[in-house]
Amino acid sequence: MKNISVIGSGTMGNGIAHVFAQSGYSVSLIDIAQEPLDKAMATIEKNLDRLVAKEKITESDRNATLTNITTSTKLSAAAEADLVVEAATENEEIKLNIFRELDELCKGDAILASNTSSIPITKIAAATNRPAQVIGMHFMNPVPIMKLVEVINGKETSAATTKAVMDTAKDLRKIPVEVNDFPGFVANRILMPMINEAILSLEEGVSGVMEIDTVMKIGMAHPMGPLHLADFIGLDVCLSILEVMHEGFNNAKYVPSPLLVEMVANGTLGVKSGEGFYKYEKGNKELVVASRFTN
Repeated sequence: MKNISVIGSGTMGNGIAHVFAQSGYSVSLIDIAQEPLDKAMATIEKNLDRLVAKEKITESDRNATLTNITTSTKLSAAAEADLVVEAATENEEIKLNIFRELDELCKGDAILASNTSSIPITKIAAATNRPAQVIGMHFMNPVPIMKLVEVINGKETSAATTKAVMDTAKDLRKIPVEVNDFPGFVANRILMPMINEAILSLEEGVSGVMEIDTVMKIGMAHPMGPLHLADFIGLDVCLSILEVMHEGFNNAKYVPSPLLVEMVANGTLGVKSGEGFYKYEKGNKELVVASRFTN
């Protein structure tokens, strides 16, 4: 598989396009408008320049990576792809519609993968006439840095599809882990209740934002506290994943914190909006300043 299409050019999509292109794949990055594509390419270029400055890649590597990526505002650009990785917004109906269209557009032997963090792969596959060739390929954020890829089998995903995607992930120098199709898979089934509990602890006055994060960083050796991490993921994404798991398991332990629901309703989404549990300058997760939750 050498021809790759990535659907969606946001944080995850541009990261996925980056790692494929850097590994020598021909990548078509697709979105609904040119503006997000231009922004994505600027992000990829900035990240590559950072790697050059750190002497992790050469200037020639940088240029070759950028040459490997083309952009398009038409889904038909995926027609000749061997593998399509969908990284659109975490909305079930949007994803199902994309997969219906891809099923008609793409060549018969193409594998259709979703980077969804919570929506069942079996449900996505049912929107196509090729469920054996539909799989989850859940990258972690930031994609160029994080090694893990959850490879999620739907009920009808074939062994050949799984092997092809596992091998491809290894070719990207990632560490793929095979997972079965349950709400939240493994990463978010464990992570999101922890984040939700951290928000509840804040809401109930157990401790403050920085204090909660410090306990988890120093006491549990986490590189980033759960509230800072929630800001980085996006509070709207956290809420969506918790809602999917609550619906899927019908278990009260997945009910989102009222504070989380309120913040998302108010447009306080974390890094992407400039404020979450912390405030951010220029949307940079590393530039944390005091928030309304900080003493």
